[in-house]
Amino acid sequence: MSISSKDLAQLIDHTLLKPAATVSELDTLCSEALRFGFFGVCVNPSMVSLASWKLRDAFPLPVSVVGFPLGATLSESKAYETEAVIKLGAREIDMVLNLGAFKANDDSVVEKDIRAVVRAASGFPVKVILETALLSDDEIVRACKIAVDSGAAFVKTSTGFGPGGATIEAVRLMRETVGPDIGVKASGGISTYDDAVAMIEAGANRIGASASVAIVSG
Repeated sequence: MSISSKDLAQLIDHTLLKPAATVSELDTLCSEALRFGFFGVCVNPSMVSLASWKLRDAFPLPVSVVGFPLGATLSESKAYETEAVIKLGAREIDMVLNLGAFKANDDSVVEKDIRAVVRAASGFPVKVILETALLSDDEIVRACKIAVDSGAAFVKTSTGFGPGGATIEAVRLMRETVGPDIGVKASGGISTYDDAVAMIEAGANRIGASASVAIVSG
């Protein structure tokens, strides 16, 4: 597959999620996103308001994480956080799956958790982060099905804080499971143009990366 840097940029969420991220780094993130035409900027909740102001409710879209990075917060907390960041200007939500409940096969709790965020997002797209490095292939399939059944618009590979990032195999399996109408976001360890294109070839239609400028400039 050959894809231009401009077209590739339009599939990327330019990401700044490290704990010590500063306002200066957010300034740079938003400036780069505007310059290169990235789809979105993905930031922690405390930076959503400023990102939204800098982007002026136009592309790139402000994206916020919820229940990040463990997914182990209360559903009520995730829902409240979602409502709060939507009010502050977030236009997509990346939430983390309740991995403990999922591993315990308590799928009803997992589904309830996702549905709470989907409702709170008031129609804005919700991506469910599966943390695929912690899951078997069968678990990836099961998690994808739960996410879709619960109203998610996307499934996403990784937080970037887990034991591994996106893999071609996981992305391909996710796409095969959710079909053509649900988004697949590959995130975690993607740092070059070739990495990004490989993920798109495997079925991703969104890339999450902090190395976005290097990806489209390489």
